[in-house]
Amino acid sequence: MASRNGTSAPAARSDHHAQLLAHLGAAGALASVAALIGWDQETYMPPAAAAARAAQAEELSRVVHQRRTDPRLGALLRGCQADPALARPADGPTAASLRQALRDYDRLTRLPEALVAELAKAGSLAQEAWKKARAENDFAAFAPHLERMLELTRHKARKLAEPAPAGTASAGTATAGPSEPYDALLDEYEPGATAAQLEAVFEPLRARLSGLVARVAPRSRASALRPLAAVTRRTTQAAQHALGRAVLGAVGFDLDAGRLDVTAHPFCSGIAAGDTRLTTRYTAATFLEPLYATLHEGGHGLYEQGLPKAEHPGTPLSEAVSLGVHESQSRLWENFVGRSRAFWRWALPLAKKTLGAGARSLTLDAVYAAANHVRPSLIRVEADEATYNLHVMVRFRLERELIAGDLRVRDLPRAWNTLYRDILGVRVPDDRRGCLQDVHWSFGLIGYFPTYTLGNLYAAQLWEAVRRDVPTLEGDIARGRFGGLLGWLRQRIHRHGRRYTAAELCQRATGAALSPEPLLRHLEGKLLPLHGLGGARRRQTGSGASAAARPAVRTPTRRTPAGGASTRR
Repeated sequence: MASRNGTSAPAARSDHHAQLLAHLGAAGALASVAALIGWDQETYMPPAAAAARAAQAEELSRVVHQRRTDPRLGALLRGCQADPALARPADGPTAASLRQALRDYDRLTRLPEALVAELAKAGSLAQEAWKKARAENDFAAFAPHLERMLELTRHKARKLAEPAPAGTASAGTATAGPSEPYDALLDEYEPGATAAQLEAVFEPLRARLSGLVARVAPRSRASALRPLAAVTRRTTQAAQHALGRAVLGAVGFDLDAGRLDVTAHPFCSGIAAGDTRLTTRYTAATFLEPLYATLHEGGHGLYEQGLPKAEHPGTPLSEAVSLGVHESQSRLWENFVGRSRAFWRWALPLAKKTLGAGARSLTLDAVYAAANHVRPSLIRVEADEATYNLHVMVRFRLERELIAGDLRVRDLPRAWNTLYRDILGVRVPDDRRGCLQDVHWSFGLIGYFPTYTLGNLYAAQLWEAVRRDVPTLEGDIARGRFGGLLGWLRQRIHRHGRRYTAAELCQRATGAALSPEPLLRHLEGKLLPLHGLGGARRRQTGSGASAAARPAVRTPTRRTPAGGASTRR
């Protein structure tokens, strides 16, 4: 449509943009349905429905992929990007949303519809096989499903490394191909990051963490856990669930716009605006582990509830910037808040009231010591702060070898057990507590695990910044007042969606590029004095040393996988 003087009419431009928003919104609505049936499969779906659910997931993924790779969408994206009124200023929210939508379209158009559908179907079946194999400690039963998921995921990696198809919005655009298949998969979760970059950060970090664990673990006595284990034996799952819900409500999670359920592996699913679903589990020796699982998923949920989903439905502005940043929100609430002495000044009376008479003998010192107990262990999701990233590094190495074909599925248990002995110093007694403990690979989520460590790095740096900006933070937490912290995160992280890359968001929020030093300062500053290996803990403000004095971790970002914003613990 043109005006009488031959220039493009503003009404035509706005109509073009309106069509784009409608298309993205419709695709997003379908993706939310996919997320909903995925949540149901992990919570309440009867086991006999597995085959039918796989067929549903297959067909729904096909429809969502068709919507998100529709040539009409590409034409709308090109038209909007060519409109100066929409594309400028370049750092404005509309221009950023268009750039991210085009990158999503570029990535998805490389993937054949049949492959996307088969991944959904095979992943649904593999998930059910994993549940049964884990319960029965039967890796051999799961192995064929893992083989199939790896085969499909390698195919996906190859397609993602190809140039954009002719006729798409990004056809002809020069992009640097991945140096190894794993990079194309990692890019889905932490865009721009490569295995080589992560290895360059992880190896020195592993050395520092291993040294810290070697110093602290011998002084961290198992007896610290006994009072809490005794309390847990005398309480009920219902009481623990009530405690988790009470803590979620206190930190700001809106339970009228979300829910908390029980599943085999904790996760958060941001279904849609007003619908964020959390899960936890109650299988641990003390009530701390399920409480921290709930607080962890609650951190994810707070991010999902803070995204502007109602204002920008289906667009990149309504989505999390990366899984590393998403994980930073969960780890910040779980570890930097939940394992602090200030938190337990407030939470201990609540725990005593909720858990019953058996908890009345607990002391602040006992709970704080148990919350920060350090001991190399078998289960990643129950690991302490000091050893957690070592668990991640085991998985990073193994899945990189699996996708490259350097490690055969049948040899995975042996390789897993060897790395746990070499890196964590523990003997794995069975596959249920070894290579079957995580659900991720059953979904084909290869490249996901490293984002957990990136999340810890982001969380530590954000924590130093918020302590600088909110000087009353510790006192607020001790009084159960979490609004200042949540407001800071809403303002600096949540409200932006994908307007900025993760690296830009980190720089804007903290004033520095991402670095491992804040995490190491946090761990050493807390754990060494607590275990009699240092002086009083020094208050940490700012982001520490200058960027020039420490290695930076640079992670450009893009959207999380299509099909709903679901995060795994």
